[in-house]
Amino acid sequence: MNQNSNLHQVVRAALLIAIGLILPQAFHSIQNAGSIFLPMHIPVLVGGFILNPYYALCVGIVTPILSFVFTGMPPIPYIYVMILELASYGLFISLLHNKVKIGMYPSLIGGMLAGRVVSIIGNYLILHVLMSRPFNITTVAAGVFIQGIPGIVIQIILIPLIIYVLKRNLNMVVNHNGQ
Repeated sequence: MNQNSNLHQVVRAALLIAIGLILPQAFHSIQNAGSIFLPMHIPVLVGGFILNPYYALCVGIVTPILSFVFTGMPPIPYIYVMILELASYGLFISLLHNKVKIGMYPSLIGGMLAGRVVSIIGNYLILHVLMSRPFNITTVAAGVFIQGIPGIVIQIILIPLIIYVLKRNLNMVVNHNGQ
């Protein structure tokens, strides 16, 4: 990766992290909106498509950490699970779409499923094994899949639209600068 390309990755990652910090704030007036609409997931999922796997992974790790530092959300111990989940989204989508060259929807769905499986495993390891809290896979899976249905639907509709617009405009910028 050349230095100019690396700089583009850093700038894109920083912008997505900033969006990941700002977007959830728009939902805080609605009770449990974060776990229903999943606003922090959106920039991480986008990052999976427009960043290489390393930077996509970093966006998934850094976004919830900075959100916790600035807002206290997500709370401990759930932040640890969210770090694992979001990092998985970014990493798996980037690997599937940018490295394996799988289409947009299979990459998105595959990444979303992988991240949710990691979330369930993370809930088990962090909450049950390390913290000795009760673990009921049905309750955890319902929280990961059922409660977030509105957010999942939004992601399946919105992410491909965002990626289409971004790739079209990013290609225009690259072609314009390259001439």
